[in-house]
Amino acid sequence: MPPERRSRARPDRSAGARLDRKSRKKPDRRAAAGPGGPPRKAAPSSQRKPPARPSAAAAAIAVAAEEERRLRQRNRLALEEDKPAVERCLEELVFGDVEDDEDALLRRLQGSRVQAQEDSDDSEAEKEPKDNFLFQKKPVWVDEEDEDDEMVDMMNNRFRKDMMKNTGESQLSKDKLQKRLKEEFQHAMGGVPAWAETNKQKTSLDDESEEDEDDLLQRTGNFISTSTSLPKGILKIKNCQHANAERPTTARISSVQFHPRAQVVMVAALDNAVSLFQVDGRTNPKIQSIYLEKFPIYKACFSANGEEVLATSIHSKVLYVYDMLAGKLIPVHQVRGLKEKLVRSFEVSPDGSFLLINGVAGYLHLLSMKTKELIGSMKINGRVAASTFSSDSKKVYASSGDGEVYVWDVNSRKCLNRFVDEGSLYGLSIATSRNGQYVACGSNCGVVNIYNQDSCLQETNPKPVKAIMNLVTGVTSLTFNPTTEILAIASEEMKEAVRLF
Repeated sequence: MPPERRSRARPDRSAGARLDRKSRKKPDRRAAAGPGGPPRKAAPSSQRKPPARPSAAAAAIAVAAEEERRLRQRNRLALEEDKPAVERCLEELVFGDVEDDEDALLRRLQGSRVQAQEDSDDSEAEKEPKDNFLFQKKPVWVDEEDEDDEMVDMMNNRFRKDMMKNTGESQLSKDKLQKRLKEEFQHAMGGVPAWAETNKQKTSLDDESEEDEDDLLQRTGNFISTSTSLPKGILKIKNCQHANAERPTTARISSVQFHPRAQVVMVAALDNAVSLFQVDGRTNPKIQSIYLEKFPIYKACFSANGEEVLATSIHSKVLYVYDMLAGKLIPVHQVRGLKEKLVRSFEVSPDGSFLLINGVAGYLHLLSMKTKELIGSMKINGRVAASTFSSDSKKVYASSGDGEVYVWDVNSRKCLNRFVDEGSLYGLSIATSRNGQYVACGSNCGVVNIYNQDSCLQETNPKPVKAIMNLVTGVTSLTFNPTTEILAIASEEMKEAVRLF
């Protein structure tokens, strides 16, 4: 053992006094305790009572052992004088009072090692009950201020200020603030999320979902398929290269449309040109440009099959048709029976059978898309502001300048219903969804009303299912995406006035 640990003594002992007292004791007895201390333990009987007839060698060995013990005790007393009382107290707590018998400490350490080895051989089942009985320490003191609710300032924090229900809640306790935060979270999430339910019981559906997850982890392959619908929430939009980057124009662009079957975009402007571009998002190379002399383009549109491009001008009654397969430009100067001085606005039916021209004085002219001949005309009150076909090409919806919407049958060319667009004074645009469910009407005040097509056919005053008021200028453009999940609204009267709903 180290001499520092073996040498322990009382603080009031001195080395000289100990040596004087030891010299007066018998060889087989240890030194007694100092003044006021307990008496020392007697030496073992084997040392205190030597054999009756010891030999000379045994006596010499006993004298040498006693001398070694005296030297060890002297060194321990010398080291104890410089050791603080706190350190001596700590050693007694850890190792015990082993001043009188140093071998007792060795026996204790060896015994604990053997006991630890025996405990390690026990089974885990025997250890589990012992682990359940953990020693719980009591707090040394209890602070009364900890039990008081600390008040949180609600007025000087812009986030917490929105959670105040009245002016009297300028301060809230931490518990009340925590409850208020939970209420705000549940209100924003529409209830408690499934992952936050602590008392949720496992059902058979949960077991089936876990089995499906296990089956998913046991197989390999492509589990991700292309979704037919757009994700909810925020849509990620990336700004790509301009579509007409290879042929920019300083004139006002009048028409932009994607090809119905190919990755091609058409751009028409008042500079008398119609350009086609291959869309790749990086360079968008130009395919072709069609120049129409003295023909500022008012509107250009693809046919339903994408084989033709139709274009009208702002001051002409000529209709140009460009055959993309033959590369031939065909002008339609006059349509028999069509008494219009100007031909500007038109619509192509989704099935590619009809061409609808918006005339003056409230006339709608229906032409055959194949022969470009007049089939019949329909008339509404006021002027025609906008028109469109239904998704099945069997009906025509026309918006008038008086804020009314007319529904016509294409085959009989009879008016099926007429209703007033709620809150509209002057209609500007109209669009139908491809799935045949909605009709969107845009007005000059920036409001877009969305109706069910069934109510438009049956009711004289249908109520819109949704009113969009995100624009403050006249809505001049309306269109649904192919899956009827997004409605795009725009106004040409203000820059960047485009919204997706």
